Amino acid sequence: MAPRSVQTAGPEETESLGRELAAELRDGDIVLVRGELGTGKTTLVRGAARALGVVEPITSPTFAIGNRYRGRGVAISHLDLYRLADLQHEEPDLLADYVGPGRIAFVEWPLDGEAELAGARVLITLSHRGGDRRDIVLEGRPPFGRTCEQAGGATR
Repeated sequence: MAPRSVQTAGPEETESLGRELAAELRDGDIVLVRGELGTGKTTLVRGAARALGVVEPITSPTFAIGNRYRGRGVAISHLDLYRLADLQHEEPDLLADYVGPGRIAFVEWPLDGEAELAGARVLITLSHRGGDRRDIVLEGRPPFGRTCEQAGGATR
């Protein structure tokens, strides 16, 4: 699928895009979320997690590596791999509790070339545009993209 670029004008629109994205996700999906510090990665994940039924506070798992939440019918995993250079020097099963059947996993700061993340269905890249504006590029394997092409701000 060709990448789709969306502009958001604030956190509310970024969260809304996350909610729209959630409608496209299914059990076992992995969503990679890239972007510089402060681009709204956790904000986007929060919107998706809320739409998937998570009611507890959604916070960045930077220092914990990962958080798990209960959604409707599926567990929601939220990982942040910012502090890891690679998974080669970590416990072999570090991601085992976060990815796989029964879960939808959102991975901030994904590591390139890691086998555990090779099956990712969606890649999202967020970029600063000044102030609260963001460019968000969504790429994914089918059937991803039907709902997201209408989501969050102006679509280009």
